[in-house]
Amino acid sequence: MKIVKHSGAIVDFNRSKLKQSLLKSGASPTIVDDVLQLIEKEVYEGISTKHIYKMAFALLKKNSNSHAARYNLREAIRLLGPAGFFFEKFIARLFAAEHYETKVNIILQGKCVSHEIDVLVKNNNVITMVECKFHVGREAATDVKVPMYILSRFNDLRERQYQIFSKSDSISKCWIVTNNRFTSDAVDFAKCSGLNLLSWDYPTNNNLKTKIDNRQLYPITCLTTLTLSEKEKLLILDIILVREIVNNREDLEKIGLSPSRIKNVMKEASELCRFI
Repeated sequence: MKIVKHSGAIVDFNRSKLKQSLLKSGASPTIVDDVLQLIEKEVYEGISTKHIYKMAFALLKKNSNSHAARYNLREAIRLLGPAGFFFEKFIARLFAAEHYETKVNIILQGKCVSHEIDVLVKNNNVITMVECKFHVGREAATDVKVPMYILSRFNDLRERQYQIFSKSDSISKCWIVTNNRFTSDAVDFAKCSGLNLLSWDYPTNNNLKTKIDNRQLYPITCLTTLTLSEKEKLLILDIILVREIVNNREDLEKIGLSPSRIKNVMKEASELCRFI
């Protein structure tokens, strides 16, 4: 049976691929098999992957909000846009969880011109600039022009002295992070130029999705018990990660949630971050 991807490409329906994505939500094999059977009864020739995703999400949500939230991870990261400012804060939180000191949106004077840096991180006295490339569209890829451009900025900034984390810091490394994917040319250029890349699926064993799952660093936009406007209010309050509301009812009270709603949100957040 043929299905239509987000890009418009027509591919074969892949049951095993769908099963793996459902298992990664944390749902048990029994629940996953039940969900698959229900989806297979509804799929038809030419159905979109978006429609299949919506069915899977709804069926998972009937069993567990946290399973649906984990399944919704990539879409939740997209909801940190459209401008990308909250995505930059989210990436800073990921580095902080790996014991980096972090700063966001810093303007520094390079040798030739000034630059606004998305994120600066420090670990073992090494200062790294992190540039974030956020895509709203699911199928958009970061091509080779992006690392070429960022390399020129990095070269203008590197090895000069700045007051960032201390009075005398210099930038010696550079990361490029995207919520989607890099093209093969972008990866080749970055490897050749000494730039580090992080995307949804790159590097293979330590990519964005893996980092999030391994440390339970889920964005607040994952939660299925909150509306879009409630998620936006929490982001404005600088609540970026789900774990930041666990055992912290005050921020949920600030955005006007009732006690019963707060109880449901806290339950989902705790299950998602494995605090229970």
